[in-house]
Amino acid sequence: GAKGAPPVVVSCAGTGNLIRGVTGGGLPWQLDSGTADLRTDGRLHVKVSGLVLARRAPVPVALQGTNPFPQFKVIVSCLTTPDGTTATTDNVSTEPFDVTSTGDGDLHTSLALPSPCFAPIVFVTAPAGIWFAITGR
Repeated sequence: GAKGAPPVVVSCAGTGNLIRGVTGGGLPWQLDSGTADLRTDGRLHVKVSGLVLARRAPVPVALQGTNPFPQFKVIVSCLTTPDGTTATTDNVSTEPFDVTSTGDGDLHTSLALPSPCFAPIVFVTAPAGIWFAITGR
């Protein structure tokens, strides 16, 4: 699993930052802190603090440092080999979970992950599935 994987936040502008079929948000975001704990049995705990629009251009001044979404969701992306040989991507989404306007949220859930699930990436996204933060090493 991706236990304790640190979050990585980049300036993610649309389809130019497509990772495993997941589109990046249209503006840059920043994150004060975050954790993702993914277990092999599909149990998932994600906690974000201060996941907000970046406090810099090109974000409009009135939106800098804010989170305009009342809910986020999480997408777990696995590489898997359903035929035993060819690796494919399988993205599994959670239900939306509540977050504050200052970008704080906590999710505890379980997902039905493909077997096997290699190289999992945990994306924090808008309800529509555009990502703002991802796990990485």
